[in-house]
Order: sequence, then structure tokens, then C-alpha cells
Amino acid sequence: MKAERGATLKALLGLLSLGPMSGYDIRALIQESIGHFWSESYGQIYPGLKRLATAGLVEKKTERQKGRPDRHLYSLTDEGREELWRWLRLPPVDEVPRNELLLKLFFGAQVPASVCREHVAAHLAKHEALLKRYSVVAKALEREHGHDPDLPYWLITLSLGRHTSSAEAKWCKETLKRLEELERKKKGGR
Repeated sequence: MKAERGATLKALLGLLSLGPMSGYDIRALIQESIGHFWSESYGQIYPGLKRLATAGLVEKKTERQKGRPDRHLYSLTDEGREELWRWLRLPPVDEVPRNELLLKLFFGAQVPASVCREHVAAHLAKHEALLKRYSVVAKALEREHGHDPDLPYWLITLSLGRHTSSAEAKWCKETLKRLEELERKKKGGR
């Protein structure tokens, strides 16, 4: 598989390394696991699975279901496992993040500071909620997958989420204070 086919296909290979799944199963797993740092839509998953099958990296098995549409399960082939292994050994490609909050704050002098404060307060609330969610997820993972050899790696990715949200929350609190200072200065009070 050529590199220009993108990380979606590599993500699909990685997810299928956990076991055979349908496209629906893959999307559900993304939402409950890697969805905090990686997203794939059905519009990416199904064409990706088709390309992987055409390349011989996954195989498709159809299960007939009474009164329901057929279920298509995909699993890695030996060649697919080898491709995943090769990709995992390559250094990650850095991507330039797009952050609309920072873009709006960069141009923040164009609006009252209260507008910027509202944006930052909402961002703070989001990351405080994420911190609570990450704690719940960690406990559930340890309870439900305590002996799974993948667990330490799942917890490593969760740890970055915790650290990131913690840093974001700290930055939000600092920024809110700074915006309040700017607003007081603008009003003439020190």
C-alpha cells in the first residue's frame, strides 16, 4: 500500500488488528476509544475498507442475518498485518493544527474582551468535562480489560489526553485573568 493513500487506511488496519469488525463496529470503536484524537467517518471507513480489500490487506466475510441486512466483517490478512507493522515503525508525520479558538483570540482586539472571555470559558468547561471523562474511561478500561496486552498502550494515549486537557484548563484560567485585566484597563480602572 502506497503512503499517498493516507493515514485513514493505516488507522483501519490498526483497528482491525484488534479483531474482525464491520464498518459499523469500526465507527463505534473509534467513538469509544481513539475518537478523542482520531476521527473517521463512515464516508472514509467504507471506501477505505474496499481499498484495503482490493489491495489484499483485509478480507471480507459476509454473515447472513435473518430479517436484517447482511453483515460484512473485515479482518487483517498476513499482508495487512505486515503493512501495519511497517507503518508503525515509521516516524509520525507532524501536522499543523487548526485551532479556531486561537484564531479568534489572535484577532480578539476587534471585539469586546467579554466575547473572548466567553469563548475561553466554554473551552475551559469542555476540558474540565474531558478530564472527568478520562478518569471514568481509565477506570472502565482497567476494570473491563485488565489483562489485555493492549491496555498499557490504550492508557498511554489516555494519559496524553489528560495532560493536554489539564494544560488547556490551566491556560484557560490564565487567559481569563489576562482578559479581565485587559477589560479593566480598557475601562480605565487598574
